[in-house]
Amino acid sequence: MPIVTIQQGPREVGQKRELVKKVTEAFVAALDVPAESVFVFVQEYPAENWGAAGRLTADR
Repeated sequence: MPIVTIQQGPREVGQKRELVKKVTEAFVAALDVPAESVFVFVQEYPAENWGAAGRLTADR
């Protein structure tokens, strides 16, 4: 049972729907597992709660 966690900034529901579909398809193809066994969790973080290169994403 593959479990995938994706951490990202907020996205629209339609984008997340497509992401989960494509990630699931990739695991089905690569591992030859049924789609029902693939779990995808999307964790979203507002721009003020993460950063890169020493700066908050909200400040970019």
